[in-house]
Amino acid sequence: MADVAVLGTGRMGAAMARRVALAGHRVRVWNRTAAAAQAAIQALPAGSATVVASPAAAVRGAEVVLSMFADGMVTRTVLLDIEVLAALGPGAVVCDLATSGVAAARELAAGLGAAGVGFIDAPVSGSVPSVEAGTLLVMASGDSAAIETARPVLESFARAILRVGDAGSGQAMKLAVNLVVHDLNAAVSEALVLAEHAGISRESAYDVLAASVVGAPFVQYKRAAFLDPGTPVAMSLDLVLKDLTLITVLAGELEVPTQVTRSARAWVEAACRAGLGAQDMAALSRFRDERPAS
Repeated sequence: MADVAVLGTGRMGAAMARRVALAGHRVRVWNRTAAAAQAAIQALPAGSATVVASPAAAVRGAEVVLSMFADGMVTRTVLLDIEVLAALGPGAVVCDLATSGVAAARELAAGLGAAGVGFIDAPVSGSVPSVEAGTLLVMASGDSAAIETARPVLESFARAILRVGDAGSGQAMKLAVNLVVHDLNAAVSEALVLAEHAGISRESAYDVLAASVVGAPFVQYKRAAFLDPGTPVAMSLDLVLKDLTLITVLAGELEVPTQVTRSARAWVEAACRAGLGAQDMAALSRFRDERPAS
């Protein structure tokens, strides 16, 4: 069993910390809001996980560090902090599991590598229920030996760990996956509005979508969010906008046309400006009349 630090205990990070601890690894947890870190581990068996006061204290002596922050700026600020770099031991492997962006992954690889620390750019595909079921997909990139070092920890919550290339490739692949997810979210939102305006109830329309050829896993597990505005937020529209911005920036750098995604981004941006940013991504289906003209 490994000594593991978990940095960031939002919905996904908290679920990961619990799975890693329940798998028998020794876990230290840090979050900028200490109460969130305490809440993440309160239901665990006594002694299986500990909340610490700083990221440096969390990573000191850790063999594997799991980072799960909302964006690349926070990730870089925390992981490349001078005290954190000094606390990381030789042979430690840092895994960024968030959607931080290609530029952030490359900067982290360079900064951590200069300090003699292994780095895996390893964003994930899935949701909190996927973490809890141990069925996440990890899109790992970086040194193969570092990935193997981290594998027993990642397998606490992942069904598959696929290496896709050098650091930065994981982020690029995650953005490609999220391009489909966010475009599909916009398409389902449009379809529901169209059906409702044609006199079909939202529930009936969703039954048909889920049973049809478009009934992808996303359509299946987002049913509650699309039908009930009171469903707990899984991914906010603010985070969707962050992802779509990363996607369109990368596409622009690579000169790849993304007309559908740019339209989805404009719609999400308008919804966020209207005050829906903290709501679940499915709330886009309830933001009807203010959609920007294409």
